[in-house]
Amino acid sequence: MDEEHIVQGLVDLIFKAETQLPTDVLDALIEYEKKETGIAKIQLQTMIKNAKIAAETKRPICQDTGVQTFFITVGEDFQYVGRLKSLIKKAVKQATETIPLRPNTFDVFTKKNHKDNIGAYIPAITWDFTAGSDVTITAVPKGGGSENMSKLVMLKPGVGLQGVKDFVVETMIQAGGNPCPPTVVGLGVGGGADLAMKLGKFALLRPVGHRHPDKKIAQLEEDLIQDINQSGIGPMGLGGKTTVLDVHVEHAPRHPASLPVGLVVQCWADRRATMILHNEGTYEVK
Repeated sequence: MDEEHIVQGLVDLIFKAETQLPTDVLDALIEYEKKETGIAKIQLQTMIKNAKIAAETKRPICQDTGVQTFFITVGEDFQYVGRLKSLIKKAVKQATETIPLRPNTFDVFTKKNHKDNIGAYIPAITWDFTAGSDVTITAVPKGGGSENMSKLVMLKPGVGLQGVKDFVVETMIQAGGNPCPPTVVGLGVGGGADLAMKLGKFALLRPVGHRHPDKKIAQLEEDLIQDINQSGIGPMGLGGKTTVLDVHVEHAPRHPASLPVGLVVQCWADRRATMILHNEGTYEVK
């Protein structure tokens, strides 16, 4: 396997995630812009223009290029799995210089900037495995403004789905304009505290407008979209009908004594891109 070739592919992946808003997100912004008036309409028009200029000029969509975050599904027959982590770190360092990316990794204790977007456990990588020999790598740059609005709660099981709804709506109302709405909300329900948050972030990988295949969960998503948008917070918190572009829910079985809910917020620039890496070392960035 030509490692430098793979590193370049990973840099291409990060570049696309940082500079090209996914079509589903851009389409959603355009559709919601048609429904707005006044300052809300102007804000959405500005976001759409920003995304188009970023793609045309090959520059990051936002000055906050985020913490580099990857979700990886490895085919069990892929023969170079042991090298992937080091190649991703190398690609992040290279991308920081060449795209460029803002250095966003600070030491918790010394406040020293690592200057290369690398550190302990960073870039953040979530691994999964499947049949076959291909590897699917999705890059999700995660900005600080939206991440700051993410929240975990351990609800009492007795509150049921209504309790989950109330938590989500109240949290998003309290967030106001801080996460740069209209947002995409990922919601993880069940599991434990750590798994609920991980499921919330994983939920962000689903394209905007795609409902969960389970009809009950799909209805929950639609209810939450309606309730959050009725808050009137609007684009950038300046008022309007569009506070959230979508809500995606993922779930896991819970302990009978707890109901964990992890809420992860993504700003209007719902950045992500995917790379398919083949066993022989070729790749496609989508």
